[in-house]
Amino acid sequence: MTVPRGGVQVPIYQAKAELFRTLGHPVRIRVLELLQDGPCVVRDLLAEIEIEASNLSQQLAVLRRVGLVTSSRHDGVVEYQLATPDVVDMLAAGRAVLSALPAPEATDPGNH
Repeated sequence: MTVPRGGVQVPIYQAKAELFRTLGHPVRIRVLELLQDGPCVVRDLLAEIEIEASNLSQQLAVLRRVGLVTSSRHDGVVEYQLATPDVVDMLAAGRAVLSALPAPEATDPGNH
């Protein structure tokens, strides 16, 4: 199976790898979690995440570029929202997988 990406068809496993790479940043995950409750403006995201505005802007741009979030401007204020409710399901699936995994074994730094 293939999916369209950047005007070309790519194998689904390749598109999934790109999606999971995108999710590989804690700020991006936190943004998606916050947007589960509905659209949010940048100042509210900044209050919850406590990072520099420029860093948040970069992370939001990545999420927009891959299509996980959309943005709209109202009276000069940019509002972000999840592009699809499937993102909520994906985050819930991630929590379920993590909850089902056994705790990782502690490693002894001197035993390498």
